[in-house]
Amino acid sequence: MTDPTQREASPQVPRDLSQLIACEYCDAVYARETLAPGERAQCLRCGGALYRENRRAYRRLLPLVITALILFLISNSYPIVEMDLQGVRTQTTLLGAVEALHGDNMDLVAALVLATTIVFPLTEMLMMCYLLIPMAQRRMPPGFDRIVRGIRQTRPWGMIEVFMIGVLVTVVKLSTMAQVLPGIALWSFGALVAVLAAMLSFDPRALWDYLEQPEPGAEGETT
Repeated sequence: MTDPTQREASPQVPRDLSQLIACEYCDAVYARETLAPGERAQCLRCGGALYRENRRAYRRLLPLVITALILFLISNSYPIVEMDLQGVRTQTTLLGAVEALHGDNMDLVAALVLATTIVFPLTEMLMMCYLLIPMAQRRMPPGFDRIVRGIRQTRPWGMIEVFMIGVLVTVVKLSTMAQVLPGIALWSFGALVAVLAAMLSFDPRALWDYLEQPEPGAEGETT
């Protein structure tokens, strides 16, 4: 049975080439069509998802980004864990872990951790704010297309969830040798991973549709 929320994309070529969309799985090109709320377009060749109608959902994106920025600030301002080993207590932040790796002459690993857990996630969130704040006022920010491409290129390098898995594995192993106390940043990182997962469900390419969406109440108005 066919899912009523799915629609096969049209292979017809429109006059406006900006309405073309390519399948990221098999590179088949289709004409973008207007979808009903909740629908998504599928590739005829491979069945992969092309895009979905979620313009209304984008209204929740700016609060998600602001929440992520707040959690990111907390996560990098407080200790991740505190370890008590024979009366000696040590604690560290994410930046402290990067400095420790650098101090152990593991510069490449330190740079990788810094880039994937701080630089790239923060860059994506700032770029999203740069786009969404003017768009909330129905204005297109300068360099819109370049920023959208930058978000798509930056997104795969944000690996906070991988860092969280590594921290949890380390905490479990260290708990057999010392008393390990989770810090504020650890809980904040957990919440940040959940918020980032919600952010990743939004395709930045569809921001065009969000920007072109008429204002509430504008539909049906007559002049």
